[in-house]
Amino acid sequence: MECLPHKKTIGIWMSDKKSQKLNWKEFIKSCASHGYNLVRLDLDIPLEEQRPINVFLHKLTDVIAAADHGDSKASVIINRVEQYLSNHPNITVIDPLDNVRILLNRYCYYTILQNEPSLYKQGIFTPSFAEFTTNNIEMNIEIMRQRGVKFPVICKPTIAHGSKSAHDMIVIFNEKGLHVCKPPCVVQNFVNHNAVLHKVFLIGDRYHICERPSLKNFYASEDLEPIYYSTGEVCKADSQSTLSILDPHDKADITLTLNEDKIKTIIRILRKRIGLLLAGFDVVIDNMTGSHAVIDINVYPSYDNFPNFFEHLLDSIQEAENRNVNIYNNGDCNGVYGEEFLGHKINGLINVGMDPIKYGVTGMNIN
Repeated sequence: MECLPHKKTIGIWMSDKKSQKLNWKEFIKSCASHGYNLVRLDLDIPLEEQRPINVFLHKLTDVIAAADHGDSKASVIINRVEQYLSNHPNITVIDPLDNVRILLNRYCYYTILQNEPSLYKQGIFTPSFAEFTTNNIEMNIEIMRQRGVKFPVICKPTIAHGSKSAHDMIVIFNEKGLHVCKPPCVVQNFVNHNAVLHKVFLIGDRYHICERPSLKNFYASEDLEPIYYSTGEVCKADSQSTLSILDPHDKADITLTLNEDKIKTIIRILRKRIGLLLAGFDVVIDNMTGSHAVIDINVYPSYDNFPNFFEHLLDSIQEAENRNVNIYNNGDCNGVYGEEFLGHKINGLINVGMDPIKYGVTGMNIN
């Protein structure tokens, strides 16, 4: 990538797999129009030996997860990055590593949501959950009882990033099915939602909502065996999974309507409690109550179909950088985003899917 003079520099790192999917041509073009050079960082060599940067944009989730679980190479990389950022507090980080760590652990972020009373007051909840740290089924049944978790449940790995298995789930219908759980894992009440998932993608104060297929309705049963599935297969836009086909007696007579005010409430809570510029979350609507359940949160999601993705990203980076300059100059640089930093208008959330401006490049990936 050619570096142009008199421009600020965004240093970017993501895995080779992610990098191959990125529409680099459009990204470089958008960076230039916003006054930035774009350089790819090599984390195998000291960052001090590479081009100085103003912004550090990364997708380090898998590396952070590996380092936190004892991988020596990953630990060297993360230590190197953290030391570099500590030495250069004026660099704007998208997103701070400590904030990212919160979303690497499902039990951690479910607990944050569960402890937020303002959600429940507005008909928003996270389904009851429990963490298994042992293979002792009797002990796990008691943990479920104490936590109010009832069948059917979804069993998910506690670690939300770092391996393919992080997205492998199991629907369990009864106590005898609990033997398939591999701790550490989280079991969570399954909410019947008529096989419709709402994915919300965030860039600062901008958001976009996509509807995706999801699991059909399930009920507790002593006869059913556990069902294994991958969210990447069942919930992708063009999925043809039979697990998404409602049973005849479950045909919905009414449409479950997403309440956008509730989506905005969730966004504000996530900004306040977790503090990420780039994130996403999944919502399902309880087909009995209409309440909105937050069932997952993601760091730097795929942003498939996000209108004018690069433009919105760079606008948000500029806002973040301006805010970081003010923090740095005032001597209050602690790496944690305040609400006013995460959006230039705290109550001015923007649904980019409603934007009258004609869509440009959609998403961040090569079409």
